Amino acid sequence: MSGLSPDKAAVLPLAALALALITILSVWKLKQFRFKLMNETGGAMLYGMLLGFAVRCLHSGEHMGNIESECMCQTRNSTPHILIVNTTSHGHCYRHVGKINQSCPLISTPHTFGLLQETFDPEVLFNLFLPPIIFYGAYTLNQKRFFENLGSILTYAFVGTIISCAIIGASAYGATRLMVLLGQAADGEAFSLTDCLLFGAIISATDPVSLLGLLSELHVDLDLYSLLFGESVLNDAVAVVLTHAIVTYQQTGAGHVFDHIAFFRSVGLFLGVLVASVLLGFIFAVITALLTKFTRLWENPLLETSVFVLLSWSSFLSADACGLSGIVAVLFCALSQSRYTAVNLSSEGRTRIMQLFEVFNFLGEIFIFGYMGYVLLTFPHHAFKALFIFGAFISIFISRACNIYPLSFLLNLGRTRKIPAACQHFMMIAGLRGAVAFSLAVRDTSTDKRKTIFTTSLLVVAFTVWVLGMTAGPALRRLDIRVGADEDENPQDLSVEVDTGRPDTTPGLWHHLDCKYLKPALTHAAPPLSGSLPPCCGVFSRVFSGPQIQEDQEQLCETQPDKNNPDLEKTEEQIAATGGDSGSDHHEDLLEGDLGLGTAPASVRQA
Repeated sequence: MSGLSPDKAAVLPLAALALALITILSVWKLKQFRFKLMNETGGAMLYGMLLGFAVRCLHSGEHMGNIESECMCQTRNSTPHILIVNTTSHGHCYRHVGKINQSCPLISTPHTFGLLQETFDPEVLFNLFLPPIIFYGAYTLNQKRFFENLGSILTYAFVGTIISCAIIGASAYGATRLMVLLGQAADGEAFSLTDCLLFGAIISATDPVSLLGLLSELHVDLDLYSLLFGESVLNDAVAVVLTHAIVTYQQTGAGHVFDHIAFFRSVGLFLGVLVASVLLGFIFAVITALLTKFTRLWENPLLETSVFVLLSWSSFLSADACGLSGIVAVLFCALSQSRYTAVNLSSEGRTRIMQLFEVFNFLGEIFIFGYMGYVLLTFPHHAFKALFIFGAFISIFISRACNIYPLSFLLNLGRTRKIPAACQHFMMIAGLRGAVAFSLAVRDTSTDKRKTIFTTSLLVVAFTVWVLGMTAGPALRRLDIRVGADEDENPQDLSVEVDTGRPDTTPGLWHHLDCKYLKPALTHAAPPLSGSLPPCCGVFSRVFSGPQIQEDQEQLCETQPDKNNPDLEKTEEQIAATGGDSGSDHHEDLLEGDLGLGTAPASVRQA
């Protein structure tokens, strides 16, 4: 954009801000009239398309691939020849224009706005808004319900995503072979099986974020909420790493012939990237937890919030810089932050962090979906293959059905609380695609096959957001799924400790390791490590015990008295004797102003 004046360079950001404002005000007005079919993401995509349509109308007499410039110079009588080299990257055309003589300035024409939109790098948008969207989704998971349904969530996220990828890939491959038989594509130009599996991995990334507001507002059954939300969050991580593995397999040059060595290398890469990304995200959460535990950052909520946000964001960028998955890293960083770091924060810091990421998530969804609608009408190299698109639309429903119903049947064999058929039907409908699928598809449009994948992905996202998103409310009523249930429990709860001031006593091996080692080392809301580690590790336990700063009432990190800890029993007796009721009232007052932390006490099971 070096050839554009500063006022021209500000046109696109100004248009994006105007689009966001119009979307917010329009959806708010519709909700005032009890019209809940249109959500913010659908509205943003619609207005993005309108903006793209307006841009196309401004260039109606010109192909999007040509940009005209006029060069006026008194020393020359004709327009100089300009060499334009076309390249493709990130789904947009970049044109390198030869050096322009300063005495022959470039005159802005009506076509310069086309240059502005074609030189915009969507990576900036994804690095800015995609991390908060993923982080907020994982950070606001109801920890108690998440761990109670962890086995089911992991089954849907891992096994279900692989099933969806395989079925969508097989359906797309069948559609491409049909195109060859009908003469719509040459055999050499047809998609290979790995190309179709790549499309399956990209489009398997579900994004029911647009449904979460409706689910929260109606107080839908929390098990259904946790299954849907948890599956969507972890499903994104699996789809991203699976896409990376398939691309790596393609780069080995296997082509149409199966290469078992390249296959096993890709499987190893899949597992390696997944594990390394998880560990990197957890490391950043550990750093944040230790900083908030061993320092007095809680005395300054502004610094506390800033450190938390910057370290969380760094997990995404660091993973990308190391060749890992930034989405997986920031996702598991958020899960760990809500499990450990949130316990060390002041109540004001927790409130600020929650509100900040909520705003980033809201604006990020609007900007990304608005950009999708804009690109849908302005991208100059769309590849519309009717049979491929038709096969993709059919396959997303078949794959979702083969994912939800068989896995739910198997899971119900071992679940105490069964997943009802009505909830399974709704989970089938709730397989929306969104920001993650778009970000994976737009990264490479250098070939006709990748352009077809990109165009088809955009159409699938638009269809699921508008059609499936609009039918969610009527589907809830039609399926007679419980609404208004569990109104005393917030589906967006950081953790049991933050919510109730009491330790989480969910049974299991993970709970044993978590409560005996991780929480004592990373938080204040647990007994010291000296009670868990052997005497030979006394130095380690003293180092990680840290300063005891629980006396501040804003920390909300008091734990239930341990029978083996007489000091805690004495402390509670003193509090009860000097006015436990007032302390309880103060605790409730603090929680009332805490956005999304929930106020319902969790049931504590005896070990």
